[in-house]
Amino acid sequence: MWWRIALVVALGLAVLTSPSRTESNGGVRVMPLGDSITHGFGTPGGYRVSLWQRHPVDFVGSASNGPVGLGDHDHEGHSGFRIDQLDAGIVSWVRRANPRTVLLHAGTNDLNQQHDVAGAPARLGALIGKIHALAPLAEVFVAQITPVPDDPAFEARVQAFNAALPAIVRGPRAHLVDMHTGFTAADLDDGLHPNAAGYAKMADRWAAALESVPGSLSPATGMPAVLSNPLSLRCLDSTMVLRDCSGAPSQIRDRFSLSPDGSLVTADGRCLEASGIADGSVVRPAECRGTPNQKWSAR
Repeated sequence: MWWRIALVVALGLAVLTSPSRTESNGGVRVMPLGDSITHGFGTPGGYRVSLWQRHPVDFVGSASNGPVGLGDHDHEGHSGFRIDQLDAGIVSWVRRANPRTVLLHAGTNDLNQQHDVAGAPARLGALIGKIHALAPLAEVFVAQITPVPDDPAFEARVQAFNAALPAIVRGPRAHLVDMHTGFTAADLDDGLHPNAAGYAKMADRWAAALESVPGSLSPATGMPAVLSNPLSLRCLDSTMVLRDCSGAPSQIRDRFSLSPDGSLVTADGRCLEASGIADGSVVRPAECRGTPNQKWSAR
């Protein structure tokens, strides 16, 4: 078909915008996702400060906090959230942020609240699956959570949870990161949340993991993609209509040609244009005008 044309530029040049996100340096879009440890309890910005100074990416998310030394304050760290609460918000967060990479540290509150502890690994696996359904190209890094050495019963739950994760975090775009080994009580502020030294150690672990998967720090290129329209936050389906982004096979395309401004140009020099923003809106070729309904972003 006329839309199946070669990928000639880096995917992801178009940026999905939302009123809640005020910072973007145009870099690779990385979503820090989790609870108060991602938010940075006790040390504003948490691990994100040292990680950004090492890799000045475009952090994305609906929340924002941190010191001046953190060049991008956006994140998706929600204090007190369990895995199921993160799962409840992930669809809207991923649709708006369109991350290339996700850093997920979750499960601490499930274990702390003793909320169906045995089911926590499966809930995490379902969350990872939902992220990949919404953003098939995303590299998802999943942490074995930090220890709680001063509470033996809590720590036993942490170790059991972490031991279950290798069987959960599987697949070509899912990566397990050890945030437990080598952390001691000296790395914690209150017995649960890391202190500045602990967050710096977390940043080192995240950085090493990212550097081991070079694609996580660069735009996705030369691979099947899903195209999202930033005006509607919906994805292009094979029937040439907009649908809620789901990662369904009908939304995954082999090759596209994105111009530097995010427009998708057809073989005859026209641009794909969404006729509206609702689910089911028709997508058709039209004269290139650079309008928001002609902008697309790979996810």
